[in-house]
Amino acid sequence: MAGRLDGKVAIVTGGATGIGGGTVLRLAAEGARVLIADVSEETANQRAGMVRDQGGTAEVFRADMTQHDDIRAMVQAAVQKFGRLDILVNNAYGPTGPGGQGSAVEVTEDGWDRTMGLLVKSMFLTTKYAIPELRKAGGGAIVNISSVHGLLTAPGKLLYETGKGAVISLTRQLAVEYGPDNIRVNAICPGHIVTERIAERTWKENQSGLRFFEAQYPLRRTGRPVDIANAIVFLVSEEASFITGHALAVDGGLTLQLQEDFAVNMVKYAREHPDLQLPY
Repeated sequence: MAGRLDGKVAIVTGGATGIGGGTVLRLAAEGARVLIADVSEETANQRAGMVRDQGGTAEVFRADMTQHDDIRAMVQAAVQKFGRLDILVNNAYGPTGPGGQGSAVEVTEDGWDRTMGLLVKSMFLTTKYAIPELRKAGGGAIVNISSVHGLLTAPGKLLYETGKGAVISLTRQLAVEYGPDNIRVNAICPGHIVTERIAERTWKENQSGLRFFEAQYPLRRTGRPVDIANAIVFLVSEEASFITGHALAVDGGLTLQLQEDFAVNMVKYAREHPDLQLPY
């Protein structure tokens, strides 16, 4: 049976693990040829091996999403390897580093520049170089990974909230500008997704913390990478051909309920468990 994305070529940034890794597998399963862009070439090669084991097609390109030249070369590599570009999934994300956490008083200028560069500037640059190739292909689809934190706010999370909100604004602007070129641009706002890294570093020794997070969601569970990957496959497929400029919450219903209660509960839990390391 033919896949929904047969003949399409996709780039997934941060595609080695987590949401990106799950997306790579789902896109390839639907017939897309995928360029896995990641700062960890070794891990990306492992993901490409998983795709090939399942009969799909994937290549790897090592790219640091904070480096302009890497981003431009990444798009060129996809076209050189596969002959065209139809889909771009802007997923890459990394740690904020020193000066990137806290309120406006606590965040440093360097922390702002570094974090906003990864959260927002990288998506601007990938889009800048992808758009001409999508035009050549007669159109295409871009999905930007934002967060429920782009729709909501939380004390002490200035950069993450601001950056993820900016991703949604960028998405809407691009959708308006490039709709006439048959290029659709949407964002996904995940809730708490338990990736491999988060499962190992945050929740492995803190199952009570995980249970606390699950209890805040109407569906009483946190998300999995495949939950986001499934939404991405839909948004880049012809089934979503009349959807653009949308920020889709894939969050187990989290944003439907009163967020003040969630924030109060989280702060209370963190105070009672000083060793808790939140995943964001």
